[in-house]
Amino acid sequence: MSKKKLSIILMALVAMSFFRPTISLAQADSTKPAFKIKTPNTKNQLNEKSDPTAEESETKNVLAENSGPKRMNHHGIGFGLGETFLMGNYGKHGEDKITADLFYSYAASYSFDLLVNAHMSEHKDQNETMKVMGVTSSIKAKVVEYDSFAPYVLGGLGFYAPQAKRPVNGSNKWSDQKVTFGINFGGGADLKLNDRYVVGLLGQMHWPFTVKQDTGSDIKGYYFKLLITGMYLF
Repeated sequence: MSKKKLSIILMALVAMSFFRPTISLAQADSTKPAFKIKTPNTKNQLNEKSDPTAEESETKNVLAENSGPKRMNHHGIGFGLGETFLMGNYGKHGEDKITADLFYSYAASYSFDLLVNAHMSEHKDQNETMKVMGVTSSIKAKVVEYDSFAPYVLGGLGFYAPQAKRPVNGSNKWSDQKVTFGINFGGGADLKLNDRYVVGLLGQMHWPFTVKQDTGSDIKGYYFKLLITGMYLF
């Protein structure tokens, strides 16, 4: 081969190399195989599963309602049985005796209850008699709570109608029965047996205001009740 032909071939190869088509980056990327990762639809899967937060909240509510010693917005009815001690001038007209009281309670909060009491008893002492009767309302406040045991204090107001049969002008006569206002206070402790029944002890002082009389001595005094209590909650 002559040098002239060899030079032509080399020049042709150099020219072809200059005119070789190039590939852009975008084209290069498009030439790569596209792999798509299919992600599962986890929304439905999560909905199918139970929500742990909701379960935990429901569990706490059940525990608070069933295992707690106290529930809110519940009513209770019950009775008390024990000694009524007449004091002051009341004690001059009658003797202490075993009496029974009726109770109604409403749990307004975890710490405070409304306690309504109704009682009536007649105390005799030879020829004289003392009759005490009252309807009272008290706020009952727990001092501390340990498991199902809860000591408390209480205080409130009420209506009383004390009446005495005592000597007036040489003969025993009943005093005029009038309704008067009065205060009450005391304390005690409750033991919750279950969600429905509560037993306890209550010491409560009742202090009616003086009842004025047209004839004979005025009716004034006070009395203290020491009771074993039982309540049914609903």
